[in-house]
Amino acid sequence: MLRILHFSDIHLRAPYSALPLSDIGPKRLLGAANLALRREAHFREASRKVAALLPFIEAQDVEAVICTGDYTALGTQEELRIAHDAIEKLTHRRHGFITVPGNHDVYVNSAVRERRFETHFAAFLHSDLPEYVADKPWPVVRLINDDVAVIALNSARPNPQLWRSSGIVPQAQLDALARVLADERIASRRVFLITHYAMRRRDGKYDHPWHGLTNADALVAVASQHSRLAILHGHIHWTYSHTLHGLSGRVFGAGSATFAGREGVWLYELDEGRATAIPGRWNGDCFVLDHGKSVAIFGA
Repeated sequence: MLRILHFSDIHLRAPYSALPLSDIGPKRLLGAANLALRREAHFREASRKVAALLPFIEAQDVEAVICTGDYTALGTQEELRIAHDAIEKLTHRRHGFITVPGNHDVYVNSAVRERRFETHFAAFLHSDLPEYVADKPWPVVRLINDDVAVIALNSARPNPQLWRSSGIVPQAQLDALARVLADERIASRRVFLITHYAMRRRDGKYDHPWHGLTNADALVAVASQHSRLAILHGHIHWTYSHTLHGLSGRVFGAGSATFAGREGVWLYELDEGRATAIPGRWNGDCFVLDHGKSVAIFGA
């Protein structure tokens, strides 16, 4: 039995005093104000909840861990360092740790220009099929055992406009994904395609253009070429899953593991004959599984 944990959007922050003057601009000033007035209360115990993931994955004998981004609040160097240190113990699993950045991790252009996320999380961004890297380091492909693959695409980008937080999967990555899925080493595997942005909201409708994935349909169209593929994402702070027309597997939103009152994760269990997703929740002290709400990952 292979068990994979999927969590997202932990939004760890550093003290405001750690925000360097060179990083202060309209976008981060607005983000810091929003954090202080609204978001901070939701993530006050984020560090404790992230620490609680370790005994949870050890108890469940998890062999691989996936995080679909938004480690930070403002994408500063100090926040990324804090986030890396917070999840470091989660990464020592038999099949490792696979991740993508969220929009908060690449909050402003300087974060991308300085490759901050790639620097702090470099150890987790190697690909088992490096010949398909088209938008360094993406796509990241990880082969697990003989029948599972995880493919990571980066959909996060800076949004200089104060009102916008949308994402896009660059065309180079979409083209590379099509080539990966056609590779005979992938064709027979069960595939988890991970990215930060959601294909749909939890009500099944498209996300707002200023907040969602602008080319969600294009990504789903490429993903639909594979016979057993599920899409995993974060960004929307609710834990949910749904089906999409043409897609062989379900879409799973991990929500946020640390948002007060909405904490959630997914545990994926795969053996030779079945693949099941079990939602996890925070009970005030630790993460527990809701076995009664489990769903099949692939097919009906």
